[in-house]
Amino acid sequence: MNQTLTRPLAVVTGASNDIGYELAKQFAQNGFDLLVTATGSSINEAADAFKELGASVETVQVDLATYDGVETLYNQIQATGLAVEAIAINAGVGVGGKFTETDLQEELNLINLNVVSSVHLAKRVVKDMVDRGKGKILFTSSIAALMPGPFEAVYAASKAFIHSFSEGLRNELKDTDVTVTALMPGPTDTNFFHRAGMDNTKVGADKKDDPAIVAKQGFEALMAGKDDIVAGSLKTKIQGNISKVLPDTVNAELHRQLSEPGSANK
Repeated sequence: MNQTLTRPLAVVTGASNDIGYELAKQFAQNGFDLLVTATGSSINEAADAFKELGASVETVQVDLATYDGVETLYNQIQATGLAVEAIAINAGVGVGGKFTETDLQEELNLINLNVVSSVHLAKRVVKDMVDRGKGKILFTSSIAALMPGPFEAVYAASKAFIHSFSEGLRNELKDTDVTVTALMPGPTDTNFFHRAGMDNTKVGADKKDDPAIVAKQGFEALMAGKDDIVAGSLKTKIQGNISKVLPDTVNAELHRQLSEPGSANK
């Protein structure tokens, strides 16, 4: 058994920045030790911040968009010798722009990271939790899951998959003490839109939610065993609730107004 981790173990993917970083802080502040992962070496700097909050932390630097990356992470989880009390499957990426012009390899990588790795990692961890009879799983979806997403069509579809997968898995596990929660942020003040090439869109330029607030609401929903939560500001919560009742054609047009290239200047 790993002697450095003494509190309940939480695993957070994509923990070096943005919502994943804030989720890891929530776990650290609330009595968990951490195993955190990201692609780059910045995960080690993030770990130092988590340690300052009282957590013992182990890091894994892997690319979860690959099969081997997910297997490496799972092997490291097993190497702790500890049961995973909670896992935040959060790592993800966006690609914005016209589908006729976006890069195919970037979108296939998006699918591998947002969708394939989430299913792969869940396949490994969920069985362990069920066998143990206890666990909490948080998937980071998005309010984009509730609407078609022109000019980020592949990203929105990936988040719709995660939301549906989360709800289906939750129902399968309803007779166990393993809970599944979908975190559904709206536009959040992270580097997401810049990385996705969406700086010139209305959503990229507009004011966004605080990732610390999004993470806190997501953590609290996870601990309470809720099925999902539209997290962030009141504006985001209203937008999410409205999206649930509007026809897809209307939602797509509303999304287009936010995500169309050049819309920041309209």
